[in-house]
Amino acid sequence: MKQIITPLVFIYITLTLLSQTSKDDYMKIEEEAEKLVKQQLTAYNNRDIDKFLIPFSDSVEVYTFPNKLMYVGKDKMKLAYQDKFKELTNLNCKITERIILGNTVIDSEEVTGIIPDKILKAVAIYKIENNKIQKVYFIK
Repeated sequence: MKQIITPLVFIYITLTLLSQTSKDDYMKIEEEAEKLVKQQLTAYNNRDIDKFLIPFSDSVEVYTFPNKLMYVGKDKMKLAYQDKFKELTNLNCKITERIILGNTVIDSEEVTGIIPDKILKAVAIYKIENNKIQKVYFIK
């Protein structure tokens, strides 16, 4: 009986340690994902194009949900945002709800400063790969 229990205890301890490591790794992935999304949001609200682009991959893909590709690459992202940042001095994005699941961050947003006295609602989905925002999906 002791010969059976000892291996079972060893297996149980090993699986417990492995699952704890996985939980820790999973939490680190979620923390990094949220950090990147917060970084770009802060830069967006400050209308700082250079800081805004830092968390994005050079080959970032931006979509209208579910799969309509708008553009690929940081250079095209810069073109899409730089004039908006210069011209819309009251531009602001407020997160009303955030869901983080692994390497995916989903934000419910209220954007002001684009149309006077209007709050635009949108959802942004960010997919993180290799410590950069690789894909963004917008639902408007």
